[in-house]
Amino acid sequence: MTKKKKTKKRLSKPVIKIISIVAILFSIYLLIGVGKEIYTMIELQKKSEIANQELERLKEENATLISKRDKLEDPEYVMTYARGNYMFSKDGEQIFYLPSSNSKATDDSEAK
Repeated sequence: MTKKKKTKKRLSKPVIKIISIVAILFSIYLLIGVGKEIYTMIELQKKSEIANQELERLKEENATLISKRDKLEDPEYVMTYARGNYMFSKDGEQIFYLPSSNSKATDDSEAK
C-alpha cells in the first residue's frame, strides 16, 4: 500500500500581492466614501442650523405683524395712529407742524 501525501495548496507570492493590493484599494475606496458622507453630514447640519435661525426670525416677525394687525382692528388705535403719523385732525381742531431739532441743525449747517 502506498501512502498518498496530503499536500496543501499554497497561493503563490504574486497572487497574494495582487489580493493584498486589491484589498488595500477597496479599503481606500470605502474610506473616501465615508469621508464624503461625513462632509455632507456636516454641511447639512450647518444648513439646518441656518434654516432654524431663519425660522425663529420669521416666527418673531409673524408675531409682530399679528400684534400690529390686532391693533389696527381697534378704532381708537387707528385714530391715534392716523392723527400722529398723517396729521389727521378732529372737527374744529388745527394742526401746527413744528420742525424737529434735528432738521433745525441741518438747516443751520446748510445756511453756512
